[in-house]
Amino acid sequence: MYRSVTDSGWFDVEPTKTVLVGPNEAGKTVLLRALEHLCPGPLVPPFEALRDFPRSEYHRIQSGELNTKDIEIVAAEFMLEEDDREAIRHIAPEFSDCVYRLSVALDNTHRHQLLSAPAPAPVSSQMDTLRRLALHADSRIGGVPTQEGEPPRSPSADLNAILDPWTADRLIRAPEASIINDWLDKSVAPYIDQSNGAEMARLEVIRHEIQKATAEEQVLHELMGRLPIFVYFSTYTKVVPILHLGHLADAIDAGTIDEDDDYNFGNLCLMNLLHFSARQLSNLGKAPEPTPGDRKAFNRYRATLDERDAILNAASLRLTKQIGEVWRPIRGRSDDEPSEYTIRISVDQQYLKVEVEDSLGVSVPLDQRSGGFQWLISFFIVFFAQTSDGQRDAILLLDEPGLNLHGLKQGEFRDTLSRLAESNQLLFTTHSPFLVGPGELDHVRVVEFLDKTNGTRVHTEVMAGDPGSLLPLQEALGYEMAQSMFGQQRSLLLERLTDFWYLEATAALLRAANVVNLREDVALVPAGGIGKVVYFATILHASDLKVAALLDSDAAGEQAALQDSLVHRLGNTRILRTKDVYGGPIVAPDIEELLRETLLVVAKSELKWDIPSKVAAQGSRPILEIFADALGPAFSRYHLAKAYVRWTRDQLSAVLSAGESQQWKSLIERINEALQ
Repeated sequence: MYRSVTDSGWFDVEPTKTVLVGPNEAGKTVLLRALEHLCPGPLVPPFEALRDFPRSEYHRIQSGELNTKDIEIVAAEFMLEEDDREAIRHIAPEFSDCVYRLSVALDNTHRHQLLSAPAPAPVSSQMDTLRRLALHADSRIGGVPTQEGEPPRSPSADLNAILDPWTADRLIRAPEASIINDWLDKSVAPYIDQSNGAEMARLEVIRHEIQKATAEEQVLHELMGRLPIFVYFSTYTKVVPILHLGHLADAIDAGTIDEDDDYNFGNLCLMNLLHFSARQLSNLGKAPEPTPGDRKAFNRYRATLDERDAILNAASLRLTKQIGEVWRPIRGRSDDEPSEYTIRISVDQQYLKVEVEDSLGVSVPLDQRSGGFQWLISFFIVFFAQTSDGQRDAILLLDEPGLNLHGLKQGEFRDTLSRLAESNQLLFTTHSPFLVGPGELDHVRVVEFLDKTNGTRVHTEVMAGDPGSLLPLQEALGYEMAQSMFGQQRSLLLERLTDFWYLEATAALLRAANVVNLREDVALVPAGGIGKVVYFATILHASDLKVAALLDSDAAGEQAALQDSLVHRLGNTRILRTKDVYGGPIVAPDIEELLRETLLVVAKSELKWDIPSKVAAQGSRPILEIFADALGPAFSRYHLAKAYVRWTRDQLSAVLSAGESQQWKSLIERINEALQ
């Protein structure tokens, strides 16, 4: 339990980047702050029960019902990389394919274990062997002299003192192995008969279990040391471009600095990166010049200033290098081109300044650069301050990155995040559709707050009880669809998605049979309703694209076809209607009437809707009405269209009746002519 999270459930994290989406107050930030404590940086404040445990349950800690050491806050399982496995092979090869599990309790204690590893033996499995060794040593005590002044030992009594407090199912891990090993060294090994093969074999069995338990502890220690650091960074964490060192030092000394505050955290990270305290830098800015002639004092003063300048310069170069690797504000700039920006950190008496110098040599304070650039500089300062030079790849926990960027700039900033994910595992939260790229749906985890009892949950699959949780994904999909409309010079507007499916599937059948080819440079755009066709036509026409519209011949379609605004934008020749190619008795045919006979076959074979006799008796009635009357609520226009698409994948155009084939051939020819 942690803040709003009762139990998030286990969720998978992608090797590169994972995107957490969900509405406000769902618990996304809470998840990142909890994960940060798995392997936190040096400036991260520890868990505090009053602050971090759910307030509604805090009385259980106060009353002693719950102990903070027993409250697991966060747990993670780590898959080993090849260099991890290679390091383990040198310790104990049998553990090289294990999974490392780490958890943190509310009292900030860490517990770890190996999964998918050789199981430790329970004490009960070795009880008989231990007792036989003890009895053998007992029998040998009389024949083996003890050291002068040492009383005769009783190995069995010593063993009982060890085993009596232990339950039979207790596992032999490193602590137990150490105790048993001490007993063997003191109470058994000195008295064992080296020529007794059976007893020596028993001793070897116990030694093997001890070695296995010891090896497990060594592996755990090795993996703990190889853990990547978790770095949390909020969009509100900023490094102030101009700091008064004396004021900052006074606040730190007075204890009025809140390290958990985003504003102060960024400034403290900057101090940590420079390896100077604010007081040290402040004192250097106030130190008087050495008296003339005092050569030693002058050299000490100069050496201190030179050290300060060297550290500031090294930090500046490091930031400049990282910015050059991931920041690409100009599209098309090659990766091997030098960065057009240089970061400079300098101290002028009591002021520490962070400035950006452009390719012309003009320096401006950091806060005069773009929001995205300020975010990235602040991020790297926090990142470098939290990690050491020898640190392995980090886990980056980014809360709402790029929040203050324009939508299109966020789309570009997504590339920056991808470059960060090349060398670090990345988890970030967002409400923005522009930070969820096409093809990244499998990287998304949906976070939602169920209720006060169940708290926050994370869904590995793209699902949620609250539709608002999926809003960024819906917006991203809508944006990509909208962008696709402008990717072609020619667009055909369709009333609904099912029209798109029918046209695309049937055109593929006729193209495969060389009956007719629908132009491949035509974007088929389902408008989502007759009322939206005019809006789509306006947008596409304003972009100087060729646009046509295919409308049903029902009342709504006829009315839309006669609208002055639509006629003005498309012209009469680019407003196509199904009745123009239909040869049957239906007065106002929908697109389904162009496949009337085939859809009866599809409905029966794919959906088990068998109603041909009723349809035959009502030849002048629209087929959708007949399906709806015969099936009631079970009928779905959507399911019928999807069934047709699936069915056509295994069919040839000959399955269409001669009349249907001719109608669709005429329709496709009219589309091609309208958009030539």
